[in-house]
Amino acid sequence: MKALLFNVNIPLFAAVQALRPLSERVCYDGPFSTIRLVDHPEPRLPSEEWVKIRTELCGFCGSDLNLILLKDSPTASPFTSFPCVPGHEVCGVVVEAGARVDTCEVGDRVTVAPMLNCTARGISPECRSCSRGRPANCERYAEGSIAPGMFNGLCKDIPGGFGQYMVAHRSQVYRVPEGVSRESAALTEPLAVAVQAVLDNRPDDEDKVLVIGGGVIGAMVVKAIRALQIRCDLTVVEPSPFHADYVRRSGADRVIGTGVFEEAARITGGKAYKPMLKERILMGGFDKVFDTVGHSHTINTALRVMSTLGTLSVIGIGNDVKLDLTPLWLKLQTIKGCYAYGYNETPEGRKQAFEIALEMLARKAVCVEDMLTHRFRIEDYRKMIEVNLSKARYRAIKTAICFS
Repeated sequence: MKALLFNVNIPLFAAVQALRPLSERVCYDGPFSTIRLVDHPEPRLPSEEWVKIRTELCGFCGSDLNLILLKDSPTASPFTSFPCVPGHEVCGVVVEAGARVDTCEVGDRVTVAPMLNCTARGISPECRSCSRGRPANCERYAEGSIAPGMFNGLCKDIPGGFGQYMVAHRSQVYRVPEGVSRESAALTEPLAVAVQAVLDNRPDDEDKVLVIGGGVIGAMVVKAIRALQIRCDLTVVEPSPFHADYVRRSGADRVIGTGVFEEAARITGGKAYKPMLKERILMGGFDKVFDTVGHSHTINTALRVMSTLGTLSVIGIGNDVKLDLTPLWLKLQTIKGCYAYGYNETPEGRKQAFEIALEMLARKAVCVEDMLTHRFRIEDYRKMIEVNLSKARYRAIKTAICFS
């Protein structure tokens, strides 16, 4: 089958780090490329609890881009294995099902919650995280019956959606509800990320909320807040006029591109104070902040414009950061890590955020398919990467590889 294969070793890592400042193209084109189009063996079912899926559509995530450009922290490397076929935002059709699969049938259109936790790894009893309803934060990602890997696409044994076929454990597979397009189904995964982040740091209707970054996840956070019928005052920081317009239409009350401290003081009624050195600090400020970028500058800004007892959710996956923790202790703030999704108590019972996201799509509480602005054949993966490196230029929000 045709597939994109990612691989890296220490010599290649060193070479790319030296050459990337000259041109990021070195990471995906030429002798030092980390990703290549290959003829890859079709995957087999690891056990009778797995299904084989013919990929229809697979979204290209910011984490995929960081992987290819080798911008991720190596701290997570014990929980990955290479070479691997990336891709975790998937919609496809089941073409084979093991005898012990009861969540879907051959011919079903499905999407996949890609985390390779204790259940998928055949580990019993489950680790603490899995048993507490947070399987995406499994403590045994490097153990069990398959190679290390946090999710489909970061495990050499379990290929992701950048191939014509992939496999998934029965616990990962969700039937696509009637009336939900394949485009929406492929974007269930990033919507579930946003839903979980909002549920973990749920604003009150009276709160002043800030979202830093109006890209895919920033827009998804806005959509999730509104789909959950939260009527908070919602501000987004996004410098790109194209993306600012989209996130405003998604439910933001306003979008700001510059003058964050002045706007934060005006919106929240806070007051900015100027230290002898460094940036201003706001007394008062936003009650809840969602940082979808995760860089030193954005996290430091978030803490400075967030109120006393405010909570910052860091959704963006950056590299090493340097923080001034003065606002944290001065204003008794909380920083929450965000990663993937888990189980949540709802009025209808305990539900996985992935399931909640699918239900939102099915009842038209949220629209995401208009985010998919660009589709590419797998042979055109280099062009897809270039579009993602210059989204404002190409007026791109979300891109995907389309197999049909």
